[in-house]
Amino acid sequence: MILPEALFFDMDGVIIDTEKDGHRVAFNAAFKEFGFPVFWDVDYYGDLLKISGGKERMRHHLHTKGFGRDVSPDEVDDLILELHKCKTEIFIDLIEGGNLKLRPGIHRLMQEANDLGVPICICTTATQKSADAVASHSLPDIRFSHILAGDIVARKKPAPDIYALALEKTAKGPSRCIVVEDSRNGMLAGASAGIPVVVTTSIYTKDEDFDKAKLVVSCLGDDHGERGTIIAGSHVHGYDGVLSLPMLGTLI
Repeated sequence: MILPEALFFDMDGVIIDTEKDGHRVAFNAAFKEFGFPVFWDVDYYGDLLKISGGKERMRHHLHTKGFGRDVSPDEVDDLILELHKCKTEIFIDLIEGGNLKLRPGIHRLMQEANDLGVPICICTTATQKSADAVASHSLPDIRFSHILAGDIVARKKPAPDIYALALEKTAKGPSRCIVVEDSRNGMLAGASAGIPVVVTTSIYTKDEDFDKAKLVVSCLGDDHGERGTIIAGSHVHGYDGVLSLPMLGTLI
């Protein structure tokens, strides 16, 4: 039985469907708290997700649409940081309140990896506080080798930096690991690092081009819950809607 030597998970949209009912809600609450008449609806936020990083999305909105009142160039950097800090605190409250649920199959696959001694890393553009909150409150019984988040690398996805760092931290070769992502930017980051990528599509990414993914599924699947379907990619022997660690091993 061949197993991956490490699993690298994106967080938003992969571990939890955080985007629509988590980050978007938190951004809107932060704008309101700061007195900005800005509201990101579901469709517009989907467009913003083409930009990696929350601070980068706010900066893009400010430059293209404005915040409803004048913001001087000298204010921009500090304002974005303060808004993002506020948004992160609101998002963590949502996580700690149990308002956001794990995606199907995430806990099962991570527990399987723990049981078989396969290292797990979270690799996300979200803040370290947000990633730590998801790990501690949503996956308290899962052991993570590393939680790599936020600005820990200079370039965000689709650059491969965060996955290159995960390889360095785990001392593993890229071809023997698996990246689990939900977006084209994430897929490109993993593939550019030389790592086979499995995509679990989300509401915002289901129509994206995943041409460099080894496998695209609707979700990882649970034995006694929602099962996944293969959308594109490799044939997986024995697949019945639940993607196991040995099945991932056939992709490397």
